[in-house]
Amino acid sequence: MTSRRARIAIVALVAAMACGAPARAQDTSTLKKDMVGQWELSTTERSKTCVITLKSDATPLGMKLELEPACPKALPFTVDINSWSIKGLGDIVRLQDATGQPVIDFTEVETGIFEGLRTGEGVYILQNLAAARSLAKSMDQMIGDWAMVRGNGDQICGLTLTNTEATADNFQVFLKPKCDPAIAAFAPTQWRLDHGQILLQSARGDTWSFEADDNAQWRRVPDSADPLIMLRQ
Repeated sequence: MTSRRARIAIVALVAAMACGAPARAQDTSTLKKDMVGQWELSTTERSKTCVITLKSDATPLGMKLELEPACPKALPFTVDINSWSIKGLGDIVRLQDATGQPVIDFTEVETGIFEGLRTGEGVYILQNLAAARSLAKSMDQMIGDWAMVRGNGDQICGLTLTNTEATADNFQVFLKPKCDPAIAAFAPTQWRLDHGQILLQSARGDTWSFEADDNAQWRRVPDSADPLIMLRQ
């Protein structure tokens, strides 16, 4: 992620040098316009969330915002957030205190998804509220019983995806009895939905990835001559 941030910064710097100061001001203005609206601030696994409404009204040090009342309880550091601004080369969204100092700075890592780090606490995500709720719905649809089958349709294992937090980014998964030896040896203990893939992870840190295909099945990737498929039960 650090290298990606570096690339973003380099691209912004080259653009500013090539086009001059007016281009930089235009980029900042565009980002300000795009950011106005409702956003979800959350931990990476969305176990703790807070809705923030970013406004275009100016304050002495930035622009106005509103936090939903539950924010300080969910994310205590939000009690210090007073306004927001655009910093750097127009690529940093800053949530700041009453003196203009950063409470947390966010950089766009994917279209509409911003990532920020608080030292000693970890990474937080800022994303459009509608998109965040769509993701939550997708996660909810994953929870429950699944079967693992081979390409010929033979079921070789059953497993249950839960919404019980396992680590900061993952949820617990449980295998059912009488699984195929290969699945039992892998022994996944955690799962998450990441960039459209279901990721299963073992206690050793091994990861299997599954992607949805045109038949609403989830196939292990990379694909093979004897595919492994996850089917919702």
